[in-house]
Amino acid sequence: MKFTSERERILEPLLAVIGVVERRQTMPILANVLLSAKNGRLAITATDLEVELVAAGEVTVAVAGDITVPGRKFLDIVRALPDKAVVTFSVDGEKVTVKGGKSRFTLTTLPASDFPAVEEINPQLSFEVEQPALKRLIDKTHFSMAQQDVRYYLNGMLLESDGKMLRTVATDGHRLALCEMELSTKSGIQQVIVPRKGVLELQRLIGNEGSVSVQVGSNHIRVTIGDIRFTSKLIDGRFPEYGRVIPAAPPRLVRADREALRRALQRTSILANEKYRGIRLALKANLIQLTAHNPEQEEAEEDVEVSYAGEEFEVGFNVNYLLDALAAIDGAEVELGITDANSSCLVRAPGGGPARYVVMPMRL
Repeated sequence: MKFTSERERILEPLLAVIGVVERRQTMPILANVLLSAKNGRLAITATDLEVELVAAGEVTVAVAGDITVPGRKFLDIVRALPDKAVVTFSVDGEKVTVKGGKSRFTLTTLPASDFPAVEEINPQLSFEVEQPALKRLIDKTHFSMAQQDVRYYLNGMLLESDGKMLRTVATDGHRLALCEMELSTKSGIQQVIVPRKGVLELQRLIGNEGSVSVQVGSNHIRVTIGDIRFTSKLIDGRFPEYGRVIPAAPPRLVRADREALRRALQRTSILANEKYRGIRLALKANLIQLTAHNPEQEEAEEDVEVSYAGEEFEVGFNVNYLLDALAAIDGAEVELGITDANSSCLVRAPGGGPARYVVMPMRL
């Protein structure tokens, strides 16, 4: 196997896939990337057995072939070479030689046959969607995914199509985020859970222009973005019936300037308990009074002018969850829908919109 290329044409696909390569591996082959050179193209594949990324670029192939090399070392070498340097890559026995400019490196290899391959996904649902639209769905909900929860089905994001709408939902049991968009072409009905690492890699790869092709099988999801192909295993589990926890018509509605409320919450949270992050909201006529305490007997208090005409009322929340929801909402104003001190709060743009956030109350 032998190919030559300008440094940048190798570096770009390498950077696209390297995020999947863990620094500590249970299997030596997972620290390697698979290089496949044929028909004037170089395909670079990386996997951690859960997520697989393949990116390709044009190169001059002298001898076609496949080999695996240490991923991060190969990236460091290519990255360190001068701009526009011509890189020559050749296999000699069980070693490879990488030449660029006046530099020469020799790397160990492992056979391409040992590299784990993802089986064909046999898509049951296929559709195309604009990159900015899919990026928006992920950006608006990913922060509510659980991290290492024993309820493994929460450690990911629900991707759901009802034929007309595409929806993402994430929850960690204390809060929930939902965002939806209309599909330009009708698709099948499907509900799958994409694991946390797959969601974060996909978020990193999706750009702000062009479209992506999405294929969903029984065990995998595949997203093709230009010359990059993303494949992830799906979480085998049942996602909670999220519709039940979204308040349908909360009786107490508070409308506020989103940025003013967000800044007030940030200031008050400085003296909140570092572990529980609790903050109390006291609703009064056209006013929210925010208070926070901590074990050192310190206290923060701030009044925020809002539009509210209901009875006086107090409720506590984790301030970080409220701040995340406010940061994700578009527009100058926000609406809080509150039922009572023991029920969840609905956070959304006034009049609805594609995104909704639910935050469970805290006892303070």
